[in-house]
Amino acid sequence: MPHRLAAALLVALLVLLGAAPAASAAPVAGAAPAQAACPQVNQPGPPVDESEAPRPGGAAPAPLPVPETPVGGAAMGTCGTVVPSGAPAPPEVGVQSYVVADLDSGAVLAAKVPHARLRPASLLKTLTGLLVAKQVPMDQVLVGTQDDANQEGTRVGIGPGGQYTVRQLFDAMLMASGNDAAHALAVRLTGSVPATVDLMNRTAADVGAHDTRAATPSGLDGPGQSSSAYDLASIFRLGMQQPAFAQAVGTRQIQFPGFGPTPPFAVDNDNKIFRYPGALGGKTGFTDDARHTYIGAQDRGGRRLVVVLMHGEQRPVPMVEQGLALLDYGYALPRDASVGRLTEQAPDDGSRGGSDASRVAVADAPDSPASGDTSWGTWLALGGVVLLGLVVLAARYRHRT
Repeated sequence: MPHRLAAALLVALLVLLGAAPAASAAPVAGAAPAQAACPQVNQPGPPVDESEAPRPGGAAPAPLPVPETPVGGAAMGTCGTVVPSGAPAPPEVGVQSYVVADLDSGAVLAAKVPHARLRPASLLKTLTGLLVAKQVPMDQVLVGTQDDANQEGTRVGIGPGGQYTVRQLFDAMLMASGNDAAHALAVRLTGSVPATVDLMNRTAADVGAHDTRAATPSGLDGPGQSSSAYDLASIFRLGMQQPAFAQAVGTRQIQFPGFGPTPPFAVDNDNKIFRYPGALGGKTGFTDDARHTYIGAQDRGGRRLVVVLMHGEQRPVPMVEQGLALLDYGYALPRDASVGRLTEQAPDDGSRGGSDASRVAVADAPDSPASGDTSWGTWLALGGVVLLGLVVLAARYRHRT
C-alpha cells in the first residue's frame, strides 16, 4: 500500500511539473517580464546627430526608472505583440511600437512593445496642448516675439509684433505642428520654456506616463527626451476630454493672422486621416532621430478608437495607412476586447505615491489570456504539497521497517 501511494504521489508530481508553464527567454504576454531585456525599453537608441547633446558643462540625464509592474496591466510589459485571446494576428506594420485603444473606455485592444521608450517628435505637443487646454483662456491675445519666430523646424509663421489669440496658436500647434506656436504657448503657460518643460514632466508623472520625459515643449529632440506609444495614447485620450483640444486636432483649416506687411493666410491640418470617413484627427511628427511618429483617431458608429505609431517610415506604406490598417483591426474586435488599459493617474508602483483610484485602474487592467489561468505560484504551491506528502510517506515507511 505505501508503495502504491508513493507511486501515485510521484505520478501526480510529474503531471504537475509537466503541466506547469515552461520558462522562456522571451517574456510571455500577460507576465511581468524583465523589461530591461526589451529593445529600447529603458531609453531610446543613440542619436544620429547632435540634437541631444547636453549644454556645455552639463550631462545627459540618466534613464527614467522602469516601474516594477507594467503600467496598464501585465500584458503591457510585452516585448512583442499582444492581442486579445482568440483574435487573429494584427496586420504587419513597419513601426517599432504601436498601441490601438478605445478613447472612451481606455481599453487597449492591441499593442506592440507598448512601453518601448522612443523619441516622440511632435507627438509631444499633445502634452503641451493638454496643459494649455486646461490652464490658458483661449481668447487671450499674445504678441509674437523674435524668439518664437526663430524656432527650428516646422513653423506656422508667427512674426515679431504679430497679435494672436491663444486659440489661433493652439490650433496651429496641433494642426500644423508649429514649433513657433509651441514656444509662444510654453512661455505663456509658466513664463519660460524650462519651467513649462518641468510642468510637462510633473504632469506626465501625475498621469502615470512613466516613459515620458520632455526636453522641449515642441517635441524637437533634446537630452533625455522620450515617450512611448502607451503614454502618448493615454495623453491623447486625456486631451480629447478637453473641448479645445478635441476641436483643434479635428479642425481641417483655419485663417492665421499675418504680421507687418504679411496678410492673413490659411493653415491646414497636416494629418491625412481627414481623407477617410469618421476622422477625429490626431497628430503627426518627425525628426531625424525619432523618424516618423503618428496619432490617428476615428469614430465609427459611435465607437472611438485611437492608434499611436512610433519610429516608422512613410515608404512603402504611408504612416496614416499603417494606422488605418490597425484601426480596421481594432474595429473588427468585439467591444469588450482588451489586453490592458490606458492610465489616467500615476499607479502606486512603490517608487512614488498613488491615489486609490489609480491603484484600482491598474489592478483592474486585464491580463492577456496567454498568461494562462494558473500562475507559477500556484504550481509551486501544489508541487510543494506533493513533495511534502512524499517526504512524510518515506519517513513513515522507514519507521515501519
